[in-house]
Amino acid sequence: MQSEVSLVQLAKQRDEAAFAKLYEAYFDKIYRYVALKIGDRMEAEDITQQVFLNALKSISSYEIKETPFSAWLFRIAHNQMVDFLRKKAKRTNIPLEDAPPQTGGEDPEEITEDKFDIEQLKEATKKLTDLQREVISLRFASELSITEVARIMGKSEGAIKALQHSAILALRRSLVVTENGNE
Repeated sequence: MQSEVSLVQLAKQRDEAAFAKLYEAYFDKIYRYVALKIGDRMEAEDITQQVFLNALKSISSYEIKETPFSAWLFRIAHNQMVDFLRKKAKRTNIPLEDAPPQTGGEDPEEITEDKFDIEQLKEATKKLTDLQREVISLRFASELSITEVARIMGKSEGAIKALQHSAILALRRSLVVTENGNE
């Protein structure tokens, strides 16, 4: 398997196979990061595709020594989401939870429980700071290591560990309060 640096160097020279390998390596991580932030699967897929199109267009200007490729890619994803949310604020949509239920083979009770759990988690994450939400999103939705998150966010590994720890404690407290009905 080629190293990421050699794949990036080849991709900078417009090697489609090398870029395809980078795409495969990072698509799921970027998608999960975007989906957690956006909350809409279809929009998340579109945004993730746009992230990779933008990366392909600008890879020739990427400097390997300045920023790790993953951090550069997540920065593109972050910027895409900011643009999307700005545009979304200007138009009105029906929220996904208000859309009519789709018929399928799933148990309605299970769907309702899952929806309730997701809503509880959404509400709990709203109580976190922006930095805590970012760490939780990158660590658990995108499944990145502490080191990778530190590089992406431009912080020390110790700071990321502290943010993650405080975020998990805050989520735990919030979810326990909600479960006990003491909110």
